[in-house]
Amino acid sequence: MKLSVQITRGIESLFGTRDENIRLIEQSLGVRAILASDCVELEGPSGETQRAARILEDYAALMREGHVFLNGELNSFLRVVTADEQVTLRGLVQSGKQRSFGKKVLAPKTVNQRRYLEAIERNDLTLGIGPAGTGKTYLAVAMAVSALLAKSVSRIILTRPAVEAGERLGFLPGTLQEKVDPYLRPLYDALFDMLDAERVEKLLERNTIEVAPIAFMRGRTLNDSFIIIDEAQNATTEQMKMILTRMGFNSKMVVNGDVTQIDLPSGRKSGLIQALEVLRGVPGIGLVHFDEQDVVRHTLVQRIVKAYERYNEQTQGRQLSLSLGPAPEPTPADPS
Repeated sequence: MKLSVQITRGIESLFGTRDENIRLIEQSLGVRAILASDCVELEGPSGETQRAARILEDYAALMREGHVFLNGELNSFLRVVTADEQVTLRGLVQSGKQRSFGKKVLAPKTVNQRRYLEAIERNDLTLGIGPAGTGKTYLAVAMAVSALLAKSVSRIILTRPAVEAGERLGFLPGTLQEKVDPYLRPLYDALFDMLDAERVEKLLERNTIEVAPIAFMRGRTLNDSFIIIDEAQNATTEQMKMILTRMGFNSKMVVNGDVTQIDLPSGRKSGLIQALEVLRGVPGIGLVHFDEQDVVRHTLVQRIVKAYERYNEQTQGRQLSLSLGPAPEPTPADPS
C-alpha cells in the first residue's frame, strides 16, 4: 500500500539527526518512507502504512499550529506512539502540556512520565520504579521546586542511601558533609537545573532545601515538606520503614528506585522491594512503573537497558537449569 502525507513545515525536525526519527518509524512499523518535494511517501503493509500516515498527519497539524519539539522530544514521543497503537502523537503531546518548574519549562515525554506527574499531584506518597534515564529523579525534583515556589510546602527534603562503594565513609577525606555529598550529587544537579545557583545556595543555607543521607532522618517528623527518597533500592528494610514513617502533616513523599541495580551487601534485602510487597493495595499511595521505552537519555541508553534485561533473563535461566541439574544416578548395591 502507498500513501502520501504533505509536510510543509519542520521536515528537518521530522527526519531528525541522521534521519533517526523517520528511521524509527520505518523500523517500528515496517514501512518505507521517501521524501518527495513537500510530502513524504509511505509504502508498506496496509495497517502499518495507515498508522504511519496518522503519525505524520498529527505531526504536520501540530507544526501548523506552532508547536515546537525540543531537542530529542519528538524521538521520545515517536518511541511511545509506534509501540502502542492506542496512543496518538497529538494525544500524547496535548496530554503532556508544558509546566513551569522554576527556570525550566518541561513537558512529560512519555505516557508513564505523565502518569508519574499526575500520581505525585494526586497522592501524598508516590513510588516510581524503573531503570536509569527515565526521569524519575529529575521530575520529582521539578515537582518539589514547583510546590516550594507555589508555597504549597515550606521546605524540600532530598535524601538517598549513602551506599559505600569500596571505601568506608570514615576513611574518606573531609568533613561529614563532604564525605556524603558525592552520593547526593544527582539531586544537587537537578536543583541547579531548576533554580539559579545563587538561589539554591541561599535555600540550602536556610535549610529550606535539605540534602542529606537517609541515616540523618531518624527520629524526625517532616511536616509541611516535599520529601524525595532517591535510589531507594539501596535502602535497607529498616531504613525504608524509618523514612516512610517520617512523613508529617501537609507533606508529600516520592520514593524512586531501580530494583535491577541494588548495591546492598549480599544477603541484605532491599527495603524498596519489601515496601512494594507491604504497601500493595494501600489507599492513597501511587505506583508508577517505568520501562526501557521511557528512557529519555541518549537512544543508546535504551538499548543498553534492554540488553541487560535480556542478559539477566538468560543468566537466570541458565542458573535455574544448573541448580536443577540431572537426576543423580542410583548408588550400586554393595556386593558384600
